[in-house]
Amino acid sequence: MKSVALRCWRVWLTLTFAMTASLALAEEPGVLSLQVKSRTISNFQLGSAESRFGPLEFVGGLDMSSTSARFGSMSAFHFLDAGQRFLGVTDTGSWFAGRILRDAEGRPASVADYRLAPILGEDGLPVDGKRDSDAEGMNISGQKVTVSFERNHRIAEYELDLEKFASRPKILPLPIPKEELRTNRGIETIAYSPPDGPLRGARVAVTEMSLNKAGNAFAAVLEGPRKGIFYVQRRDGFDISDGDFLPGGDLLLLERKYSFITGISVRLRLIPGDMIKPDATVDGRIIFNADLSYQIDNMEGLDVWQAADGSTRVSMISDDNFSVVQRNLYLEFRLAE
Repeated sequence: MKSVALRCWRVWLTLTFAMTASLALAEEPGVLSLQVKSRTISNFQLGSAESRFGPLEFVGGLDMSSTSARFGSMSAFHFLDAGQRFLGVTDTGSWFAGRILRDAEGRPASVADYRLAPILGEDGLPVDGKRDSDAEGMNISGQKVTVSFERNHRIAEYELDLEKFASRPKILPLPIPKEELRTNRGIETIAYSPPDGPLRGARVAVTEMSLNKAGNAFAAVLEGPRKGIFYVQRRDGFDISDGDFLPGGDLLLLERKYSFITGISVRLRLIPGDMIKPDATVDGRIIFNADLSYQIDNMEGLDVWQAADGSTRVSMISDDNFSVVQRNLYLEFRLAE
């Protein structure tokens, strides 16, 4: 009973800080290098050495921290190669970049070369204030980085720049009517579909909890033969926090739920790619579930990538909301099926 009470207390603190003490720190121009301390996570399930969780096999993870007050609030990320260099965005208007260092067995061991830089607006100045700086979704194709923002809802294209982070955005037409996008529940997912899949390489945008009259989440294909709005069925009170495509063309969605009784829960839902088409309402099977008996937190970012050994990897990061009771986690799994 004591562990349950402590867990409920932690959940209460998490929710309180997330809602009332999240810091939107103003970014100063320029690139900032940070020292990141990493504690390795060897077992995903607390008190268990089990490594297989449905079709996912746990590879390893990191619990990351820094003495800098600017470290944290990571909302989306993607690898630029086979699990080493990464780029991401924070929901306070920053780019973050660095490298995952690995041990002899290829498991994540630490973070190096971590850098922060302000995301620029069309005027070349750092985006400022929570309304303009709330970056939530991000994905990369070649030299093109696509970012979605909440509150001041927009989708922007940037040129990949890992040195000065000086690219200015090209603002794209919103694929979903702005009046349908909720203030803090807008486009949470930007994903590039595989070129040889049903969507022929098109980008897909999915909202966190901007719901239609049937109670399902707005989503859209941004270009290509299936361009148009579709909907993702909302199930069991879970909200969508990110997504990415598997190599075969199916969409993997990361979802989360908060409860005062059970705490934070996360799961992965697999949406068949051939179901995604204009006006469709799509659903899929749950392939992964985790609660606070596992090493999770507020999991915000998802990346699907190919390792050097040819395996498909599924990686997640958490957003600590700059809260002292939340963690910045990196989790990595091998897709075994």
